[in-house]
Amino acid sequence: MKTKRINLALQGGGAHGAFAWGVLDRLLDEDWLVIEGVSGTSAGALNGAALKAGLALGGAAGRRAAKQNLTYLWNQVSDVSDNRVVRWISSVLPMPHGMQRWTEMFTPAAWLENLTRIISPYDSGPFYSNPLRPILTEMPHPVFWSDKGPRLYVSATNVRTGRIRVFGGQQLSVAAVTASACLPTLFRAVEIEDPATGKSEAYWDGGYTGNPALFPLYDASLPRDIVIVNINPMMRDAIPRTPADIQDRINEISFNASLMSELRAINFVKRLYAEERLHDRPMKNVLVHMIMDDVLMNDLNARSKLMPAPGMLHRMKQAGQAAASAFLDDHADALNHHDSVDLAGLFSGVMALRAEG
Repeated sequence: MKTKRINLALQGGGAHGAFAWGVLDRLLDEDWLVIEGVSGTSAGALNGAALKAGLALGGAAGRRAAKQNLTYLWNQVSDVSDNRVVRWISSVLPMPHGMQRWTEMFTPAAWLENLTRIISPYDSGPFYSNPLRPILTEMPHPVFWSDKGPRLYVSATNVRTGRIRVFGGQQLSVAAVTASACLPTLFRAVEIEDPATGKSEAYWDGGYTGNPALFPLYDASLPRDIVIVNINPMMRDAIPRTPADIQDRINEISFNASLMSELRAINFVKRLYAEERLHDRPMKNVLVHMIMDDVLMNDLNARSKLMPAPGMLHRMKQAGQAAASAFLDDHADALNHHDSVDLAGLFSGVMALRAEG
């Protein structure tokens, strides 16, 4: 197939980020597909760093290195999990959805959710350490801040101002990626110097302000196509009724809010282009694509994001591979030509619940 250039936008979502692992693993099989830019948040920032560092090697070797990095990343995420109960049960036999929810009530993840309401990550004193840092520094190919390979942008939330900060180019660092993945109930805020002020600023998870941020990919030198890898479900058919389900859906809506806002802006620009009202204005007519499996994500809940059991990660990776394969089968011809997402339908509420795969 003719070479096609794209950007990737990788959502965050804890252990559900293994879905994007599967998506990236499948996309890396296609040598005609060139990834020019990546914007990632939280787990998407981790995936983006692993992908960028591998692709920086170039060619087929770079694609193999990126796959190696991603496999290492998610194996390590599984290893640092304390959820041994769920691991053991998942390794013995697959569970129906109802039984899975029952076991979650008695797992460390459920206890952790309650403990974070009364215990702060600052209560651990000098014994605190962020487990994501060594995972990033010990990747087989750890250098994701070089000028080679796709451009990488990771987003974090400034604790003091509540504003998004996008790290790219020379500002990329292990600290920036851990800041992007810093859930404030689990990790201490990551402090990074602001070059504009020379002062140290504290950062939390980027999902609060950009999950993921699309605007860094609007640069004129990057392709028009943005392929969004969705982790948080766009739609849920069932109305949540239990306290846990209600809180889960609140979190999903909150973490999708910034993305929906940017997509609404893109849709507005598209209408202006269609009405020929943008003569001589430097506004990019972005082409939007999505790789998602809302059926799978509807079958999960927010607590499973904290449970990176090997069985679940393997399921998520396989689902991501299947979703990417379905996307390529259905929409490869659309890349570099037209959108494969009906944004007008999305905002009119007629976009159906989808599973790619």
